[in-house]
Amino acid sequence: MNIVEMLYRREDEFLSPYACKSRDTKGRAVYVEPDGLRTEFQRDRDRITHSKAFRRLMHKTQVFLSPKDEHYRTRLTHTIEVTQIARTIARGLSLNEDLTEAAALGHDLGHTPFGHAGESALKECFSPDFTHYKQSLRVVDKLENGGQGLNLTCEVRDGILNHTGECMASTLEGVIVKFADRIAYINHDIDDAVRAGIIAPDDIPKELCDVLGQTHSARIATMVTSTINASADKNEITMEPEIYKAMMELRDFLTEHVYKNPVAKGEEVRARSMLLQMYEYFVKNPDKLPDEFRKDETESVERHVCDYIAGMTDRFAINLFEDLFIPKIWRK
Repeated sequence: MNIVEMLYRREDEFLSPYACKSRDTKGRAVYVEPDGLRTEFQRDRDRITHSKAFRRLMHKTQVFLSPKDEHYRTRLTHTIEVTQIARTIARGLSLNEDLTEAAALGHDLGHTPFGHAGESALKECFSPDFTHYKQSLRVVDKLENGGQGLNLTCEVRDGILNHTGECMASTLEGVIVKFADRIAYINHDIDDAVRAGIIAPDDIPKELCDVLGQTHSARIATMVTSTINASADKNEITMEPEIYKAMMELRDFLTEHVYKNPVAKGEEVRARSMLLQMYEYFVKNPDKLPDEFRKDETESVERHVCDYIAGMTDRFAINLFEDLFIPKIWRK
């Protein structure tokens, strides 16, 4: 028996009947020979973590734009927190941790520089239908690996695409990522906002703390435990109503006091303007795009420019903008 066969047996023995088992994957768009060491979902996890798009997440904004303090979350640390929360829930429900992990690691690969400010800019200049989750799927399907994509399994692709918004993933493991994403950002955005002096711990409504917990770790534990308890032995992922209601009210509190706060988001107007100017420049000057964004002639210049900008890190976008538009001091 090889290692993969042993892993299949473990899944048959220990996973819930509602789990998506690795041997039951719908497969990939392009067939690849099975691996003797890893299941297909484990291979997807490795393909994502070795991708360039994954590495770039370390320099992409979560909430605070390009902070100098290194303790603020980035898109990469957010992804890691989502992944660990998702795995904890999957383990508690005896679902497939490998599928959950792969979808969680890939869920934000298409996020723009400067967080949702960048997404808003590309909605304006490229298409109202632009979203970071659709772009994440485009990254793994087409943009990575020199334009060949990562050729991920259907289940991981589905979890990436449906981690936010109204649509639900087709597997319970994919739905877990949606819950884990929300649990992670609500709690770590509070933590970062307190660090930044935007809010104080006592600003959080007492009635929400009474339900969810008084500390960062306590609130995460409450939400994760509630998800496991409410979803146990069911073919759905849900949360106990009281906890879910308090969580969503906490998100509303964040929206009002952090996400709309002029101190926290004061640079977003300039970030959006910068990306809009670069988009216009490259549409008018497509020959200035890197070769990898020009070689596919089946797609429009606008699509290529969108892909280029969406893949930028915050610091790369700032440096490129300076190169394109800021006069240089002449030196003899």
